[in-house]
Amino acid sequence: MAVDYATLKKGGFMRQKQKNNFSLRLRVVGGHLTATQLAQVAKVAEEFGEGYVHLTSRQSLEIPFIKLDDVDKVKEALAEGGVAPGVCGPRVRTITSCQGNAICPSGCIDTYSLAKELDERYYAKELPHKFKFGVTGCQNNCLKTEENDVGIKGGYKVAWKEDACINCGVCVKACRSGAITMEDGKIKVDREKCNYCGRCAKACPTDAWDVTEGYIVSFGGLFGNSIVKGSTIIPFIDNHDTLLKVCDEALNFFAENANPGERFRFTINRVGADKFEERIKEAYNGTGI
Repeated sequence: MAVDYATLKKGGFMRQKQKNNFSLRLRVVGGHLTATQLAQVAKVAEEFGEGYVHLTSRQSLEIPFIKLDDVDKVKEALAEGGVAPGVCGPRVRTITSCQGNAICPSGCIDTYSLAKELDERYYAKELPHKFKFGVTGCQNNCLKTEENDVGIKGGYKVAWKEDACINCGVCVKACRSGAITMEDGKIKVDREKCNYCGRCAKACPTDAWDVTEGYIVSFGGLFGNSIVKGSTIIPFIDNHDTLLKVCDEALNFFAENANPGERFRFTINRVGADKFEERIKEAYNGTGI
């Protein structure tokens, strides 16, 4: 009986150079696994693999040396610990994220909650080629969002509250982009220089800044055989539903226009960056179909 390697790969079982051996990629959302899940992965690696796992570059785990005859047994064993195989091939892949504001002092958004939402919304969606999301909490950019097909970076839009300010100048020193200055006891923010990092608000000892959480989204990043930094079309998105509409539109554009085996960046280049930007702006403004 012929082995359906395409279906196995779709389900996370990737062929190794050793005949009838597979490296199984697991479904991990935002780099987060419970201790119970990890224990079950270890158990499966011991029983069905060679006693070790591989940490991938996209926050997943792989169990090498799974035998063809054990595929079903492995899936059953993993399910006992709440672990599922991942996906490969032309579809939305693992959603990666840093720990965000739930853990990190620099974080501006709840990255893991967003990663889970994106996973539920898009994971394994069939597309002309693979498609990657990355979510990072702030301008420190630990997840290198611009490497992804769609990268989402958390940020703060700030507004100075004069009545709460004590003119200490801490915000001026904290701003790394030179966007904040103080003149005659008045704070000024250069919106052209502000990168929404939120360091001013986080450093302020008197809470003299109004803060709006939001997202900086980049499109069409690549980091493989070709290296391209994703581009930002909308400087700052301060509405969660609008963020999802923009992400939906990016996937729709790719699904409608890409050739089989063509990455998102190359689709944008071939069809026209101006046409793609128009679609994204329509989604952002709520004027799209």
